[in-house]
Amino acid sequence: MSTDSGLGPATRFLVAVAAFIVVVAGMRAAASLITPFLLAVFIAVIATPPLRELRDRGLPNWASMLLVVLAIVGVGSVLAILVAGSLDGFEASLPEYQGRLKLLIDDLAGWLDGIGFHTSREALQTYIDPARVLEVAGDLVSGLSGVLANAFLILLTVIFILLEAAGLPAKLRAALTSPETSTKQMHVVLDSINRYMGIKSLTSLGTGLVIWAWLTILGVDYAVLWALIAFLLNFVPTIGSILAAIPAVLLALVQIDLQTALLVALGYLVVNTLVGSILEPKIMGYGLGLSTLVVFVSLVFWGWVLGPVGMFLSVPLTMSLKIALDTNPQTRPIAIMLGPEIRAPHRHGTIGLPD
Repeated sequence: MSTDSGLGPATRFLVAVAAFIVVVAGMRAAASLITPFLLAVFIAVIATPPLRELRDRGLPNWASMLLVVLAIVGVGSVLAILVAGSLDGFEASLPEYQGRLKLLIDDLAGWLDGIGFHTSREALQTYIDPARVLEVAGDLVSGLSGVLANAFLILLTVIFILLEAAGLPAKLRAALTSPETSTKQMHVVLDSINRYMGIKSLTSLGTGLVIWAWLTILGVDYAVLWALIAFLLNFVPTIGSILAAIPAVLLALVQIDLQTALLVALGYLVVNTLVGSILEPKIMGYGLGLSTLVVFVSLVFWGWVLGPVGMFLSVPLTMSLKIALDTNPQTRPIAIMLGPEIRAPHRHGTIGLPD
């Protein structure tokens, strides 16, 4: 039987685009259901290496699972307490901060008048609205707190994913015609994703802790909240560090003075340069990167489809897709196009061109 559908390349392309649009529209309509599931997958991927390590050390499967689940519950409880407490206090103080920002804009307008650049205060407040940045920061954490409302559903999904993962290799060997090749390819993809997510989680945690300590030393309000945002947005390379710094710098400017705001900005710059430009590339390798354009597009796309949590998951989702594409010779060119600028020769599976 012929497998040719009789459709030309242009028609097939239009059908593929139409199918993509339908899928995206369905995902956006079902975002309230898809978002907790994707978050559960994200947590399960991070929890898989510790679970495997406990099993390798001789612990029974039930004991390993119990320890991992208790760790997840503990971390989730601490996160929920921090989010709820910081967000309530920040939202209560937001009108005061907005009033101070308005006074600063008035001072800026007076200074501009003094140097001969005349502009109305209303126009300046229209074009410069830093208060909106503080509101966006609150919206981001509010979206996370909304997901935490489904914590029990997410936890159950994580448990079932971890239980299913243990028996997945046996199912693949029974279901596939060439299980050795498929299983090996799946292990390569999963190991690469586990490695990426594990390293990224540790570096993001380190970034959040350093930012919290620095802001606490400088006396900036709600240091825990800004550290949490820094932790989440560190999963978004390049753009995430900028987005995380803006509300903290503005708050330091409003709450204290310009010098403190500059010190806050310097702290973010140093931490993100050390982590994002030196530490992570050295540990992960060059081939586990994304181009800045892909990062920005994925941030906008997943944020639009899934909301604030989609922004947090945008790069892990795109990074997982890139790793999966890179394992297949037929789709490797797409993975190269998604990656960063090619500078280094090809070594040990990383993407590059010879000198």
